[in-house]
Amino acid sequence: CVFEVEGVKFGINICADIWHEGPASAAREAGADALLVLNASPYHMNKQAARYEVLRERIRETGMPIVYCNMVGGQDELVFDGASCVMNSRAEVTHQLPAFEDMIGLVEFDGVEPKSGEIAPPASLEESVYRALCLGVKDYVEKNGFPGVELGLSGGIDSALTLAVAVDALGAERVHAVMMPSQFTADISLEDAREMAEGLGVRYSEIPIKPMYDEFLSSLADEFNDLPFDTTEENIQARIRGTLLMALSNKYGTIVITTGNKSEMAVGYATLYGDMAGGFAVLKDIPKTLVYRLSNYRNQLSPAIPQRVITRAPSAELRANQVDQDSLPPYDILDAIMEAYVERDLCPEEIEAMGYQADDVRRVVTLIDRNEYKRRQAPVGVRVTARGFGKDRRYPITSKYRPKF
Repeated sequence: CVFEVEGVKFGINICADIWHEGPASAAREAGADALLVLNASPYHMNKQAARYEVLRERIRETGMPIVYCNMVGGQDELVFDGASCVMNSRAEVTHQLPAFEDMIGLVEFDGVEPKSGEIAPPASLEESVYRALCLGVKDYVEKNGFPGVELGLSGGIDSALTLAVAVDALGAERVHAVMMPSQFTADISLEDAREMAEGLGVRYSEIPIKPMYDEFLSSLADEFNDLPFDTTEENIQARIRGTLLMALSNKYGTIVITTGNKSEMAVGYATLYGDMAGGFAVLKDIPKTLVYRLSNYRNQLSPAIPQRVITRAPSAELRANQVDQDSLPPYDILDAIMEAYVERDLCPEEIEAMGYQADDVRRVVTLIDRNEYKRRQAPVGVRVTARGFGKDRRYPITSKYRPKF
């Protein structure tokens, strides 16, 4: 299809057409002077650089300038970031609209070449990811008709960042934070949760779970028959909290947003029907190391997350003196192995060759494969990496294959 506007003949490529050789040349052969690309290209980190490279390939192929129009908005796990742009026939960027904003830009032509226009400065990685999370939450909640959200605020960094995103996406009046302390909850967790809720101006509730937890253990006493405390009792606490949040969701018509990050979901450090219970997983594709970076970025905009939440050792607080690193490798190591295995399809031997300890690699890889059954039951959440869990990575739950380490 070729159409003419004031002497300039535009050919049209739609979505994936531009990512392959052929369609742009076909437009050129049909008489086009310039290419108009209508795209629904979803965001992931550093995606705009990849788009620029593709546009330059098509310009080298055809010699035509390109007007690239991309949609904006969230749809399930995808976020479309806009960031529409124009390149002239020398593959120079002449116009660049800001990302994550609905905007109309005017492009003037001198003959068949676009004149220079406004170029929005590039955002940092932290800013672009944070804005993607906000847009994903906002559109999921609003397009599906929910009046607001419920979330469990634990005093830890994951729920703190989730709360900040929810407030920035929806406004404080549409967010309800619920602290559900147990006998294992540290006083500083309560103090930090209260401080953050007050600072962001959200509705805040405290519902102690120890009475319910004691009733569960009393009911199960004959079955457990004095067996020692283990993850069973830890999971009961998480499932009580999930039940309470879902009850609030049912009563008010709101949606529960979960707070687990990609590192936890990778290795199964989460409780089915507990902290995984909810309708939308805000940090589902955010590795733990990026959680820290995003938290520091958000605090640069305005005070939101107490510094002690960022600096203290992360803990699920489901047993006495618990910290995450009791059960997991350090997060910088875990995240690097996860990224290599999940996003780049490297095998364990290749990851070990990068300098990681064989025991760490084998442990993380085994946990990732073993916990597919949990991830299959997790809510959808914003994707920000090139490959998130879910539609992007299809791995069977049932398989007799076991790698020979």
